[in-house]
Amino acid sequence: MTNQRLQQQIAFVVEIDRLKQVLRQTTLIDASRRENSAEHSWHLAMMALVLAEYAPAGGDVQRAIHQVLIHDLVEIDAGDTFCYDAAGHDDKAQREQRAADRIFGLLPEAIAQELRQLWDEFEAQATPTARFAASLDRIQPLLHNWQTQGGTWKQHHISRAQVMQRMTPVETGAPELWPFVLEVIDESVEAGYLTA
Repeated sequence: MTNQRLQQQIAFVVEIDRLKQVLRQTTLIDASRRENSAEHSWHLAMMALVLAEYAPAGGDVQRAIHQVLIHDLVEIDAGDTFCYDAAGHDDKAQREQRAADRIFGLLPEAIAQELRQLWDEFEAQATPTARFAASLDRIQPLLHNWQTQGGTWKQHHISRAQVMQRMTPVETGAPELWPFVLEVIDESVEAGYLTA
Protein backbone atom coordinates (compact mmCIF):
# COMPACT_ATOMS: atom_id res chain seq x y z
CA MET A 1 0.00 0.00 0.00
CA THR A 2 1.36 3.43 -0.95
CA ASN A 3 1.89 6.01 1.77
CA GLN A 4 -0.63 8.77 2.47
CA ARG A 5 1.57 11.52 1.04
CA LEU A 6 1.86 9.77 -2.32
CA GLN A 7 -1.87 9.04 -2.31
CA GLN A 8 -2.57 12.74 -1.85
CA GLN A 9 -0.13 13.71 -4.60
CA ILE A 10 -1.64 11.19 -7.03
CA ALA A 11 -5.17 12.34 -6.13
CA PHE A 12 -4.16 15.91 -6.99
CA VAL A 13 -2.55 14.85 -10.28
CA VAL A 14 -5.71 12.95 -11.23
CA GLU A 15 -7.93 15.86 -10.19
CA ILE A 16 -6.10 18.48 -12.23
CA ASP A 17 -6.72 16.45 -15.40
CA ARG A 18 -10.19 17.99 -15.20
CA LEU A 19 -8.68 21.33 -16.31
CA LYS A 20 -8.53 19.83 -19.81
CA GLN A 21 -12.35 19.88 -19.82
CA VAL A 22 -12.66 23.60 -19.04
CA LEU A 23 -13.21 25.43 -22.32
CA ARG A 24 -12.19 29.04 -22.77
CA GLN A 25 -13.74 31.54 -25.17
CA THR A 26 -10.45 31.78 -27.09
CA THR A 27 -10.11 29.52 -30.10
CA LEU A 28 -6.97 27.80 -31.23
CA ILE A 29 -5.00 29.78 -33.79
CA ASP A 30 -6.24 27.46 -36.55
CA ALA A 31 -9.80 28.35 -35.35
CA SER A 32 -10.74 24.66 -35.34
CA ARG A 33 -12.06 24.68 -31.76
CA ARG A 34 -11.96 26.49 -28.43
CA GLU A 35 -8.85 25.96 -26.37
CA ASN A 36 -9.07 24.44 -22.91
CA SER A 37 -7.55 25.94 -19.79
CA ALA A 38 -4.81 23.30 -19.55
CA GLU A 39 -3.64 24.13 -23.07
CA HIS A 40 -3.73 27.82 -22.19
CA SER A 41 -1.54 27.24 -19.11
CA TRP A 42 0.98 25.20 -21.11
CA HIS A 43 1.08 27.91 -23.78
CA LEU A 44 1.82 30.57 -21.14
CA ALA A 45 4.64 28.47 -19.68
CA MET A 46 6.20 28.21 -23.13
CA MET A 47 5.78 31.96 -23.62
CA ALA A 48 7.58 32.58 -20.32
CA LEU A 49 10.50 30.44 -21.51
CA VAL A 50 10.71 32.05 -24.94
CA LEU A 51 10.06 35.63 -23.81
CA ALA A 52 12.15 35.45 -20.62
CA GLU A 53 14.42 38.26 -21.79
CA TYR A 54 11.44 40.65 -21.57
CA ALA A 55 10.77 39.96 -17.90
CA PRO A 56 11.08 43.13 -15.83
CA ALA A 57 13.93 43.76 -13.39
CA GLY A 58 13.38 41.72 -10.26
CA GLY A 59 11.27 39.14 -12.07
CA ASP A 60 11.93 35.44 -11.52
CA VAL A 61 11.08 33.66 -14.77
CA GLN A 62 11.15 30.16 -13.23
CA ARG A 63 8.67 31.29 -10.58
CA ALA A 64 6.53 32.91 -13.28
CA ILE A 65 6.46 29.58 -15.14
CA HIS A 66 5.21 27.89 -11.97
CA GLN A 67 2.56 30.58 -11.56
CA VAL A 68 1.19 30.31 -15.08
CA LEU A 69 1.08 26.52 -14.83
CA ILE A 70 -1.16 26.67 -11.76
CA HIS A 71 -2.98 29.99 -12.12
CA ASP A 72 -6.11 28.50 -13.71
CA LEU A 73 -6.39 25.27 -11.71
CA VAL A 74 -9.22 26.95 -9.80
CA GLU A 75 -11.28 26.88 -12.99
CA ILE A 76 -11.86 23.17 -12.35
CA ASP A 77 -14.48 24.32 -9.82
CA ALA A 78 -15.03 27.99 -10.67
CA GLY A 79 -15.17 27.68 -14.45
CA ASP A 80 -13.52 30.08 -16.87
CA THR A 81 -14.94 33.59 -16.61
CA PHE A 82 -14.74 35.41 -19.94
CA CYS A 83 -12.58 38.46 -19.40
CA TYR A 84 -15.18 40.80 -20.94
CA ASP A 85 -18.12 39.37 -18.94
CA ALA A 86 -18.72 42.09 -16.33
CA ALA A 87 -21.49 40.18 -14.54
CA GLY A 88 -19.38 37.02 -14.39
CA HIS A 89 -16.69 38.93 -12.52
CA ASP A 90 -19.05 39.93 -9.68
CA ASP A 91 -18.41 36.74 -7.72
CA LYS A 92 -15.33 35.44 -9.56
CA ALA A 93 -12.90 36.12 -6.69
CA GLN A 94 -15.08 34.28 -4.17
CA ARG A 95 -15.62 31.29 -6.48
CA GLU A 96 -11.91 31.05 -7.17
CA GLN A 97 -10.91 31.36 -3.49
CA ARG A 98 -13.23 28.46 -2.59
CA ALA A 99 -11.81 26.44 -5.48
CA ALA A 100 -8.23 27.18 -4.41
CA ASP A 101 -9.01 26.04 -0.85
CA ARG A 102 -10.40 22.72 -2.11
CA ILE A 103 -7.97 21.94 -4.92
CA PHE A 104 -4.71 22.88 -3.20
CA GLY A 105 -6.10 21.27 -0.04
CA LEU A 106 -5.86 17.88 -1.76
CA LEU A 107 -2.07 18.03 -1.45
CA PRO A 108 0.19 17.33 1.52
CA GLU A 109 0.40 20.50 3.62
CA ALA A 110 3.88 21.71 2.60
CA ILE A 111 3.19 21.33 -1.14
CA ALA A 112 -0.29 22.81 -0.74
CA GLN A 113 1.18 25.88 0.94
CA GLU A 114 3.85 26.30 -1.72
CA LEU A 115 1.37 26.12 -4.60
CA ARG A 116 -1.16 28.29 -2.81
CA GLN A 117 1.49 30.95 -2.23
CA LEU A 118 2.30 30.93 -5.95
CA TRP A 119 -1.39 31.24 -6.80
CA ASP A 120 -1.99 34.01 -4.25
CA GLU A 121 1.04 35.92 -5.54
CA PHE A 122 -0.20 35.65 -9.12
CA GLU A 123 -3.65 36.86 -8.10
CA ALA A 124 -2.30 39.84 -6.12
CA GLN A 125 0.07 40.90 -8.94
CA ALA A 126 2.16 42.75 -6.35
CA THR A 127 5.56 41.40 -7.45
CA PRO A 128 7.47 41.86 -10.72
CA THR A 129 7.23 38.08 -11.21
CA ALA A 130 3.46 37.98 -10.88
CA ARG A 131 3.02 41.05 -13.07
CA PHE A 132 5.13 39.40 -15.79
CA ALA A 133 3.12 36.18 -15.52
CA ALA A 134 -0.15 38.13 -15.63
CA SER A 135 1.09 40.06 -18.67
CA LEU A 136 1.64 36.82 -20.56
CA ASP A 137 -1.87 35.77 -19.52
CA ARG A 138 -3.18 38.92 -21.23
CA ILE A 139 -0.97 38.68 -24.31
CA GLN A 140 -1.77 35.06 -25.20
CA PRO A 141 -5.47 35.62 -26.05
CA LEU A 142 -4.52 38.87 -27.81
CA LEU A 143 -2.30 36.82 -30.11
CA HIS A 144 -5.06 34.27 -30.71
CA ASN A 145 -7.62 36.93 -31.60
CA TRP A 146 -5.14 38.70 -33.85
CA GLN A 147 -4.22 35.46 -35.64
CA THR A 148 -7.88 34.40 -36.06
CA GLN A 149 -8.89 37.71 -37.69
CA GLY A 150 -10.74 38.89 -34.62
CA GLY A 151 -12.05 35.51 -33.40
CA THR A 152 -13.65 36.06 -30.01
CA TRP A 153 -13.51 39.84 -30.36
CA LYS A 154 -15.81 39.77 -33.38
CA GLN A 155 -18.09 37.15 -31.84
CA HIS A 156 -18.65 39.32 -28.75
CA HIS A 157 -18.39 42.77 -30.46
CA ILE A 158 -15.33 43.80 -28.43
CA SER A 159 -14.00 47.32 -28.91
CA ARG A 160 -10.51 48.74 -28.95
CA ALA A 161 -11.23 50.49 -25.64
CA GLN A 162 -12.15 47.18 -23.99
CA VAL A 163 -8.97 45.51 -25.22
CA MET A 164 -6.86 48.47 -24.15
CA GLN A 165 -8.33 48.30 -20.66
CA ARG A 166 -7.69 44.55 -20.51
CA MET A 167 -4.10 44.92 -21.75
CA THR A 168 -3.06 47.85 -19.52
CA PRO A 169 -1.22 45.62 -16.96
CA VAL A 170 1.27 44.68 -19.69
CA GLU A 171 2.56 48.26 -19.71
CA THR A 172 4.15 47.74 -16.28
CA GLY A 173 4.31 43.94 -16.13
CA ALA A 174 6.29 43.51 -19.35
CA PRO A 175 7.08 47.06 -20.50
CA GLU A 176 9.35 45.96 -23.34
CA LEU A 177 6.39 44.07 -24.86
CA TRP A 178 3.98 47.01 -24.55
CA PRO A 179 4.88 48.60 -27.95
CA PHE A 180 4.19 45.25 -29.63
CA VAL A 181 0.81 45.02 -27.89
CA LEU A 182 -0.14 48.50 -29.10
CA GLU A 183 0.96 47.59 -32.61
CA VAL A 184 -1.24 44.46 -32.61
CA ILE A 185 -4.23 46.42 -31.32
CA ASP A 186 -3.83 49.18 -33.90
CA GLU A 187 -3.38 46.64 -36.69
CA SER A 188 -6.48 44.78 -35.49
CA VAL A 189 -8.58 47.95 -35.58
CA GLU A 190 -7.30 48.80 -39.04
CA ALA A 191 -8.11 45.27 -40.27
CA GLY A 192 -11.61 45.42 -38.77
CA TYR A 193 -10.99 42.76 -36.12
CA LEU A 194 -11.87 45.27 -33.39
CA THR A 195 -14.32 48.14 -33.44
CA ALA A 196 -12.78 51.56 -33.04
